[in-house]
Amino acid sequence: MKNIAILFLSIIVLSSSAQENISYQKPSQEILELVDVQLAPSVLLDDNNEFMVLLYRDAYKTIEELSQEELRLGGLRIDPVTNIGSRVTYYNDIKVKSLNKKNAKVKSITGLPVSPKLANFTWSPDQKKLAFTNTTSNGVSVWVLFVNEASVKKLTNDSVNANLRDVINWFEDSSSLLVKMISSKRNDLIDTKSAVPTGPTISVSDGKKAQNRTYQDLLKNKNDEYNFEQLALSELYKVFLDKKNELWLGSAMYKNISFSPDGDYVMVETVEKPFSYLVPYYRFPSKTTIYTKDAKEVETVLEVPLIEDLPKGFMAVRKGRRNIQWRSDRPSTLVYTIALDKGDPKNEVDYRDEVFQLEAPFDGDAISLLKTINRFSGIEWGTDDIAIAYDYWWNSRNTKTYVFNPSDMSKQPVTIFDRNYQDRYSDPGDFVTKRNSMGSYVLDLDGNNAYLLGDGYSDEGQFPFVDKIDLITMDKDRIYQSQYNDKLESLRELNPGKNQLLVRIESKSNYPNYYFRDLKKNKLEQITFFDNPFKSIQDVHKEVITYKRDDGLELSGTLYLPVGYDTELKEKMPMILWAYPQEYKDKSSASQNTSNPNRFTYPYYGSPVYWVTKGYVILDGAAFPILGEGDTEPNDSFRKQLVSNAKAAIDAVDSLGYIDRGRVAVGGHSYGAFMVANLLSHSDLFVAGIARSGAYNRTLTPFGFQSEERSYWDAPGVYYNMSPFMHADKMKTPLLLIHGEADNNSGTYPMQSERYFNALKGLGGPVRLVILPKESHGYRAKESILHLLWEQDQWLENNVRFRQIFKPQPSLDD
Repeated sequence: MKNIAILFLSIIVLSSSAQENISYQKPSQEILELVDVQLAPSVLLDDNNEFMVLLYRDAYKTIEELSQEELRLGGLRIDPVTNIGSRVTYYNDIKVKSLNKKNAKVKSITGLPVSPKLANFTWSPDQKKLAFTNTTSNGVSVWVLFVNEASVKKLTNDSVNANLRDVINWFEDSSSLLVKMISSKRNDLIDTKSAVPTGPTISVSDGKKAQNRTYQDLLKNKNDEYNFEQLALSELYKVFLDKKNELWLGSAMYKNISFSPDGDYVMVETVEKPFSYLVPYYRFPSKTTIYTKDAKEVETVLEVPLIEDLPKGFMAVRKGRRNIQWRSDRPSTLVYTIALDKGDPKNEVDYRDEVFQLEAPFDGDAISLLKTINRFSGIEWGTDDIAIAYDYWWNSRNTKTYVFNPSDMSKQPVTIFDRNYQDRYSDPGDFVTKRNSMGSYVLDLDGNNAYLLGDGYSDEGQFPFVDKIDLITMDKDRIYQSQYNDKLESLRELNPGKNQLLVRIESKSNYPNYYFRDLKKNKLEQITFFDNPFKSIQDVHKEVITYKRDDGLELSGTLYLPVGYDTELKEKMPMILWAYPQEYKDKSSASQNTSNPNRFTYPYYGSPVYWVTKGYVILDGAAFPILGEGDTEPNDSFRKQLVSNAKAAIDAVDSLGYIDRGRVAVGGHSYGAFMVANLLSHSDLFVAGIARSGAYNRTLTPFGFQSEERSYWDAPGVYYNMSPFMHADKMKTPLLLIHGEADNNSGTYPMQSERYFNALKGLGGPVRLVILPKESHGYRAKESILHLLWEQDQWLENNVRFRQIFKPQPSLDD
């Protein structure tokens, strides 16, 4: 007890001053040993399943890496020295294993660079090679892995330009690549910190409505415009495996690049001027031009103006051609979409979109392929006679799937699925595809039959499945369904010709591993052997509990009991509830349970699971549906439903006899943090809260947020009632606010936490604000994450486990 008292006093002292100058801290050993583990590698397989490539990386960056120079321009974060995204996740090792040889061993790669920082992995069309980039202190270079030989070769110097991404594209012959290189016309950048202004920055409204989200990292002035252009300028080079590289196209701001399925044409999209201070670079003007594989210009097929003034609503799109792409089952045919409602959701029409195709040389009349009732969202191509199209409409949550004949427009598309896309129980699954002779992915068809891989959520649990569907009669046969009750089997790929599935199997204590499943013999062949690095929590009790809200809506959550907890003795323990609200338009979808108790227990920086080692009950992923049926919008009763969800969750765990409901904390990240602040302001259910990277004043996001498409001026009462900042005087529960200093998520800029903290402090609320230097919306540096866990642990120990009742200080007038 003496040690506990000393710890308690140290925390009280820690929390008493207005500002603290402390260095990065580490959490207790129980938590630390769950953080400091080696990640299992990522797995890549070629389509013939002959080789497995294993990619290894560190779990975290360092604060030193995050402290490198970074320019934030047009929605991008760029390292101006190396010319690649400043927040890229890098791999540091590659290994290869043959899957054709019995008992083959994992082979290390020869020739890898020193201290590798690898990214942008891209298979060659013949799938015998894998190109990638390596980043050094000087810049970025392109390398190639020869998979069979397990060796690599450097193909370029360190002058690759990865700032606008889509860096590597293979030519069809698999012996050369199209690579973005730094432009020879690039000029030196302006040091915006020391540059002397030549005049004011002026923005003008011409009377058109431009209701945009609160984007981050936008251009702010002419110096930013200049720097963005210099960093975006590239030259396209044809890079060979065995001879000198050649200039393919001159300097431009190259964005997206794609080869036609036969490799004879290249579609090149460039960013154009004028730039904008309101929207990110992907809404700047652009031009799409078709070239031959020998860099001869064929036709400009699309010119898009600056997009600042879309119509209102989530389903708004621009006028003109959009979604331009190659038809994957044809050698060189373009497909694009045009909005029949002029891009404005409020216009009532029978069909929202029309899809066209345009044959080479792309200067003739386009042919209409189909019209969609909702907003077009994609096509899976099969043969000349069979294709699958998709649409969706956010306001109704409706999605439709059509089968149609691309060669016969007299035949109307047939709707094969018409459903609420939030209804997971009715999800028919995803169509299986394969690589065709041109190396493009198309439907894997057996005559008129296609195949579907489904997640298999149901009232009884999750049982993934494979269905065979006749696209003419719509008859279905279930080829396979997982029967595990103590494991989760995820179906990753199907090879109908081999009757083989690639699956990933895991349990709450067994790390996910990959297997081939022979569907004829129903036998498994294990191909990876990753061990569980979290041994200390592998025997923790874990279950999915279901319960009801006071209006009868069924809810669920994943319940963890503390390490070594005696379920017969049932000692009442403190609890942490962690959640994230989700909006729905119907009760059926809102009440569905998609939690699986057999999913591997994987603690990560954002997880509350660490605290099972400290004596806490955890209810993770608690369902927090916000329902609005018919003309009623979910947020019209946001606060009431939020509190109702929380009370139902606490009541459910309390009824099991596990918790002391006087010691319950609530936590969340982003919109979950917004939830936390609201719950502490409008209920007395919790004794403490943790809110990370949230937004607390919705008037600072006036043109919509999350799933709210109404503006502040459409629904001022909703914005006011939902904003914890407006109710800061009601918040008397200890709240830990944490925010990344460099948060780039729309709406959750650090000012949200800073202003909310100031309001709470001014009103005498018990609050602590922690700003993590250099961190974005998600946290990356190991130092930050360890300190984050320490902060949360100290907060929970002080305010929950060893809680003291908060007594407001008397005002100066008392």
